[in-house]
Amino acid sequence: MVNVGAKPVLQRRAVAVARLVCQPATIRALRARALPKGDVLAVANVAGIQAVKRTADLIPLCHPLQIEHVEIRFTLRSDGIDIICTVRISARTGVEMEALVGASVAALTLYDMCKAVDKTMRIEGIRVLEKVKL
Repeated sequence: MVNVGAKPVLQRRAVAVARLVCQPATIRALRARALPKGDVLAVANVAGIQAVKRTADLIPLCHPLQIEHVEIRFTLRSDGIDIICTVRISARTGVEMEALVGASVAALTLYDMCKAVDKTMRIEGIRVLEKVKL
């Protein structure tokens, strides 16, 4: 791991995004809460938050961090779902890996919960949108 001991503790924020591309019928079923596995957005939200908190267990050499705030937002489009994960912390290191993991796991959870009704889905565009020191 990189030595961050000499760096100052700062408030930091990172925002990452992922996109689940799917059929319009899948979005309609999701809106109607008619998918076989239930409320997929609620489950994906919890999965993303849990993933943020477990990033150091998943990614070798990531610093274990005390996360102060996580927000997962979903924007439903006619052809998919945009997932935005925002993470905030006061620490010596950034939280972009945590934001990326949160967005990714939320997207994977959506994929898992919708795969029975849509075989054409794909996850794309996983990236950091913002990394700032506040």
